[in-house]
Amino acid sequence: MVDSTVKFTIDYPEKLSRKKLVLKTLLGWLYVGIPHGICLFFYGIAAGIATFIAWWAVLFTGRYPKGLFEFIVGYIRWGLRVGAYWGYLFTDKYPPFSGKE
Repeated sequence: MVDSTVKFTIDYPEKLSRKKLVLKTLLGWLYVGIPHGICLFFYGIAAGIATFIAWWAVLFTGRYPKGLFEFIVGYIRWGLRVGAYWGYLFTDKYPPFSGKE
């Protein structure tokens, strides 16, 4: 059996930058929300289509295609990183434009 668990961890920051906190609060929509939001919007549409295709693949073959699984996990991972940085202020590390680990 293949391990299909997805793990997402955020290291506990000993200290967060106050300057970045003010920047994220006042201008986060501009330098995080717009570029990541646009990319995640189109990535989300593609992930929805991939989920639909994967549903049919599971229905007929009984297996979830690995490529589709990684594609959808990448979308979720990217969205969580953006949320951790901008929405929840858990980290000061700017999220990459990628769903990779």
